[in-house]
Amino acid sequence: MLKIYLLRHGQTAWNADNNRYCGRTDIPLTEKGLSQAQEVKRQLEGIEFAAVYSSPLQRAFTTAGIASGKEVIKDDRLIEADFGNWEKKTKEEFIAENESLWLNWMKDPETNRAGGTGETGGEIVARVDDFFKGLQQKHSNGNVMVVAHNGINRLYMAYKLGMPLKNYRQLVQENSSITCFELDKNGTLTLELLNSKLR
Repeated sequence: MLKIYLLRHGQTAWNADNNRYCGRTDIPLTEKGLSQAQEVKRQLEGIEFAAVYSSPLQRAFTTAGIASGKEVIKDDRLIEADFGNWEKKTKEEFIAENESLWLNWMKDPETNRAGGTGETGGEIVARVDDFFKGLQQKHSNGNVMVVAHNGINRLYMAYKLGMPLKNYRQLVQENSSITCFELDKNGTLTLELLNSKLR
């Protein structure tokens, strides 16, 4: 059985600034974010990883390297959502500009575009699911670390758990928290840990 340790990257300055939306903007971890990655390394001590994968963005790649202590393989399919016109803005700011974009996204993220010009939830799920299907072909069992982002991680889990994508925000994943699930040979996801601290 393949066991995935799915992490969200450590804190960035935009996370700390009222959760300013950071999709494709490539910003580094804060000092707190670096410490969070070190804490994950401590929590996962003793777990042997067959491989470590991350988003190509530095906040995820740096977290993966620190947390695993291993070589990290970047995969473009793990990049954060394209948030379109919401990029660099807080939720309060972009709702004030155009509330209907947010309401449409919350009602049906599968077919509506984030920020009006970004990705649809369906497009995000398709690329992330493609990554995990490929991962299963490479690793039929063992432990694999995957470090990515809040948006794509939650949308993928909602999809795999049979939830409507509009409910993805009911899944919480804080910076450098650990989510763990198994994928069986049929691709069925069994969630073991969500937003956890192991010890």
